[in-house]
Amino acid sequence: MAERARVLIDCNDERGLVYRISKVFYDYELNIDSNREFVDKEAHKFFMRSVVTGEFDEKALQRDLKAAVPPEANVRVITPSRKKIVILATKESHALGDILIRHADGELEADIEAVIANREVLRDLVERFDIPFVYIPADGLEREEHEAKVLAELEKYAFDYMVLAKYMRILTPSFVSHYPGRIINIHHSFLPAFVGANPYKQAYERGVKIIGATAHFVTDDLDEGPIIAQDVIPVNHRFDWKDMQRAGRDVEKIVLSRALNLVLNDRVFIHGNKTIVF
Repeated sequence: MAERARVLIDCNDERGLVYRISKVFYDYELNIDSNREFVDKEAHKFFMRSVVTGEFDEKALQRDLKAAVPPEANVRVITPSRKKIVILATKESHALGDILIRHADGELEADIEAVIANREVLRDLVERFDIPFVYIPADGLEREEHEAKVLAELEKYAFDYMVLAKYMRILTPSFVSHYPGRIINIHHSFLPAFVGANPYKQAYERGVKIIGATAHFVTDDLDEGPIIAQDVIPVNHRFDWKDMQRAGRDVEKIVLSRALNLVLNDRVFIHGNKTIVF
């Protein structure tokens, strides 16, 4: 029975890469169902995502692809399967609720292992979907103390990505270092504008004509990690900042779900502080 694999390759650019990679697929008698590549000419970096089908040994295919490209290349042969995610939340329901509904409808290529929150507000919502809800209060604790409790809980789960669904706490560099390139956040602003707290109020005071949302990977720099997806909607002088906030929630949940699907389907390469999205 034919198998399917997603092949992701990034390396220094040089002539003949597409030919050499394609020849490995040909030698394995694999069909190339889809293929996209990109070259960052300034950085001299090559990126390629292929979907292939046929009969193959995953380790052997990865070995031969590795031999066909520069030595420092990152080569991943991924057999598509449902990934596992953990969600961190506080008290806003729109982003979390959208993910839970998509998961229940079979639209999300992932299993939700648990929702961890620093407020009890969302327990009933989460438990309606038969998802474990873990409450870890932060009141009266230093940030590091609270994060230690969260990390201890996270150790109970084997997961691929952590999703911050309006988790309104700034993570310390120590926490982020445990999961490099694996934490996805939704920011209620069209970054890099209006970082930090209450960006809708900042946007209102600036008199903007569009508002938006940004999904990005979390790094040590607040709201400055590699951007995965963004979107905007128009506003006008009739909107106060609370109107902007209400309208922005729809954008936030759509952008977060879009970014999550891109990541779960192995369509995103992290490239410095940017992403390449296929």
